[in-house]
Amino acid sequence: MSVLNEKVAIVTGASKGIGAEIAKYLAYNGATVVVNYANNKENAENVVKEIIQNGSKAICIQADVSNLDDVKKLFKETISHFGKVDILVNNAGIMINSLLKDATIENFEKQINVNLKGIFNTLKEASTQLADNGSIINISSTVTRTAFPTYGIYSATKSAVQQLSSVFAKEIGHRGINVNCVLPGPTATDLFLKGKSEEIITKLASSNAFKRLGTPSDIAKIVAFLVTDEAKWINGQNIGANGGMA
Repeated sequence: MSVLNEKVAIVTGASKGIGAEIAKYLAYNGATVVVNYANNKENAENVVKEIIQNGSKAICIQADVSNLDDVKKLFKETISHFGKVDILVNNAGIMINSLLKDATIENFEKQINVNLKGIFNTLKEASTQLADNGSIINISSTVTRTAFPTYGIYSATKSAVQQLSSVFAKEIGHRGINVNCVLPGPTATDLFLKGKSEEIITKLASSNAFKRLGTPSDIAKIVAFLVTDEAKWINGQNIGANGGMA
């Protein structure tokens, strides 16, 4: 497939899980991809290797999205290698579950710094560095439509991302850039499965119309469509990717 030929995409948090699958699927559709990672260089290099083996272009760049200087470096190095950035997919995120009464300030700040400040940083940089007629996808979560105990801080960060995105869509639309959020439901990734019992996983899997967990590929296909020229009229939206869960 080649609907994204000549497009250059940055995918944050792309060394594993949903981010890795998005990076690979954008490349499958013709994009040149920058696989961003914070710590796991080996995993990021493996994603790049797979993309190159399948005939597309990719590199990996280390950057902590919660650090604005790192984000500036991410865009600068991408433009140095490939001349531009057309697509930004903000996937990097962390989830630390706990009841609010048990939550620590440290864990609150970690989630705010990566999940919200990280997207603020990349949007701020994209406001001047993303090419005209580009696309931005911010990965949020279906937990913004539910009220699951232990997800309070995480869902708060993701709700804030959605509001930030809808405002930014209107601020940058004059340049032909559309901004949308994708809200995965329960998806079979290490981040989701970690610390959950089989009983809880089964219960969550049965909460959608198809009675299964989502897969990273389910999410990647939606993202890949939303960054095509055909999806330009979709803008400022929060798109559930959850099998009808919520």
